[in-house]
Amino acid sequence: MTAPSLKIRETVILESTHFQKLLDGLIKRGYQVVGPTLGEDAIVYDELKSVTDLPIGYTDEQEGGKYRIKKQNDKAFFNHTVGPHSWKKFLFPSELRMWKAKRNGNTFRFLTDNEKVKKFAFVGVRSCDIHAIFIQDKVFTSGKFADPHYKLRREGIFILAVNCGKASSTCFCASMNTGPRATSGFDLAMTEVLENEKHYFVIEISTELGADILREVPCIKANEEEIRIVDSVLQNTTRQIRKSIDTANIKDLLYNNYEHPRWNDTAKRCLACANCTMVCPTCFCATVEDVTDLTGEHAERWRKWDSCFTMDFSYIHGGNIRSSTKSRYRQWLTHKLATWIDQFGTSGCVGCGRCITWCPVAIDITEEVSAIRESEQTAEKKTTEGLEEQRS
Repeated sequence: MTAPSLKIRETVILESTHFQKLLDGLIKRGYQVVGPTLGEDAIVYDELKSVTDLPIGYTDEQEGGKYRIKKQNDKAFFNHTVGPHSWKKFLFPSELRMWKAKRNGNTFRFLTDNEKVKKFAFVGVRSCDIHAIFIQDKVFTSGKFADPHYKLRREGIFILAVNCGKASSTCFCASMNTGPRATSGFDLAMTEVLENEKHYFVIEISTELGADILREVPCIKANEEEIRIVDSVLQNTTRQIRKSIDTANIKDLLYNNYEHPRWNDTAKRCLACANCTMVCPTCFCATVEDVTDLTGEHAERWRKWDSCFTMDFSYIHGGNIRSSTKSRYRQWLTHKLATWIDQFGTSGCVGCGRCITWCPVAIDITEEVSAIRESEQTAEKKTTEGLEEQRS
């Protein structure tokens, strides 16, 4: 049965057998539905036309420098965590033409490029990734100069979030206050439940658009016991999270340890491959390239993803200002956890753990911060003990 009287902040039950109708409702409204699917030996984000496109019965196993997908004996749709893709690939494309021009005598005439942008519905967005979208909103749309390309893609996005039913060994969202429960920034948020022979979704309604979508889908209002199951699922997920970052005074910690010996130790292991920045859902470094054809009649400017780990990125007239791997890793981590706060009023890290999983040598951002903090605490303890000895 449908629930025509659905309202914001209500919770409903959607049987897994009716999930296709939810996708159909989004497609009917003109959305290109994208979500998790199998590809490239991973769970990636791509177009969904059918529920069978989802990674049904698959999970992932992650640790530092390792990622594997694994088939399980269940029919779960979302029993995985985050993979190598993030939603920024749709909002901040890896390659984007910014303008094109054609020679007109001795000058160039800029051509109108009426960019056609698809209206996306994101399905299966984790809480950490919703926070990542919030952060990129600050980067690209706040302040005096908003990015029109990002803004055009961001407007009208429908977000169907999914609360995490499991955590990987590289997750640390709880310490960053970004998960595992989605609390805002979505139209609908679902928790998948597999219980005995039952398979259903407990869905929280957050917007009128979300309610309107569900009015066309067979669902019933959830009872108190079904709502309590959501809390139980998320408590279990939180218990699985083993990693964390102590964010107390983290800006001062990093600013005061700019020449800490840990940077040298990390640089010996770091390959400067830029994997961490490519998979990060908030990194936004980019370069621009001007291209022309052999006739010189046509020119274009393209924006492409770049990384603060590449040598060329920090090259300015006169030389490279970050020529060492040490300086580039330090720049990335310090920006992510400290100077980002000065720039945008928030940390640039959401605790998704992608940078740990996809680092070929398993450098762990949580361990790097912990090592610096522990050495500082040890130094402070020795100083205190020394002063006490002098007094005695």
